[in-house]
Amino acid sequence: MVKLNGISDNPGSTKNRMRVGRGIGSGKGKTAGRGVKGQKARTGVAIKGFEGGQMPLHRRLPKRGFWNPFSTDYNEVNLGRIQQAVEAGKLDASAPVTLEALLAAGVISKAGDGVKILGNGEITAKLTFEVAAASKSAIAAIEKAGGSVRLLAAAEA
Repeated sequence: MVKLNGISDNPGSTKNRMRVGRGIGSGKGKTAGRGVKGQKARTGVAIKGFEGGQMPLHRRLPKRGFWNPFSTDYNEVNLGRIQQAVEAGKLDASAPVTLEALLAAGVISKAGDGVKILGNGEITAKLTFEVAAASKSAIAAIEKAGGSVRLLAAAEA
């Protein structure tokens, strides 16, 4: 009958870990398998990107791209989202739809460089928009619903 206190691994299936740096007679003393001297013989060394003196990959590849520091980052809002806000009572249909009104209604989360209205979705409310930009399809849909769009100049926005 097998008892729990009589169960063990097969002989030779496990090995004790090698304790390094415990004297020259242990076979892994002195340098503890790290070779001699230098940065990698020390602890906590990870030389990321170093390729033994060969030019590293990240320096061999050409630079690409350009970031324009004067670019504008508009908040894009679809007409369907604005119609939802009007129906929920978060946007006042009589007041003009501005960046501040959309922020207060929770339609957008941060101001950015202004608002661009996009034409995705249906709009039935007669609204006046005062925004930085709008797509052609959005302007057509707003005017079809009886509203108007006034584009703010870059200096005003």
